[in-house]
Amino acid sequence: MAIEWLAAYLVLGAFVGFFAGLLGVGGGGIMVPMLITLFAAQGFPAEQLVHLALGTSMAAIVLTSIASLRAHHRHGAVRWEIVRGVTPGVLLGTFSGTFFATRADSSSLALFFACFMVYVSLQMVLNIKPKPARELPGRVGLFATGSVIGGISSLVAIGGGTLSVPFMTWCNVRMQEAIGTSAAIGLPIALAGAAGYLINGWHSQGLPAGSIGYVYLPALLLISLVSTFTAPFGARMAHRLPVPTLKKIFAGVLLLLSAKMLHTVLGG
Repeated sequence: MAIEWLAAYLVLGAFVGFFAGLLGVGGGGIMVPMLITLFAAQGFPAEQLVHLALGTSMAAIVLTSIASLRAHHRHGAVRWEIVRGVTPGVLLGTFSGTFFATRADSSSLALFFACFMVYVSLQMVLNIKPKPARELPGRVGLFATGSVIGGISSLVAIGGGTLSVPFMTWCNVRMQEAIGTSAAIGLPIALAGAAGYLINGWHSQGLPAGSIGYVYLPALLLISLVSTFTAPFGARMAHRLPVPTLKKIFAGVLLLLSAKMLHTVLGG
């Protein structure tokens, strides 16, 4: 790999890890559009850009999720009974979603991703938080909720926090516990998503050297290597920096990255 690509993936990993720790978001929102841009610049097949970016992002989130989960567990902020109730649905929804995603064309996936990032950005800018209005559902309800969260997460390569945190807050779970529990839910989402994209791309033709299915290993290793170090630093900075202002800036960055991704994929 040329030195410029190696440096680009390392910088991307540092950026992703820092903002994941600082704001509790990041992951696919940053990685997918950036990876699409980098993959296109490296001359990867146009019809596989989005699938490779989604699969690689899902795999990269695994290590970040483990680090985040451990940190929240140490602070007693993970509601494990919720995790146990949601995980079966999350695994099914995420894994099944990868089969749909890998059979969809790149343009449709890119448009869906961009629309979802608009939702995420508005949520951050407007600081939308649903009012506690009900209690957590039973086992069937948690399974169904997990399936929906997992299915959508598989299409945009996120750990599910933008969906699971509002859901838990709506169900009278304290914000700190909702964030911590969401971090734990992110791990099965990442594992099922990475496995799904790997399996679905296993026999795909024309993938770049270094790929296993729709997971590009050089990018995965470099991003994961750095993000696991910068995520704790971002978490510490969350108590020192103006997070509300940074959220608005970050939302703008997400929108710009999504617009650039659409330009790359649609060739406009």
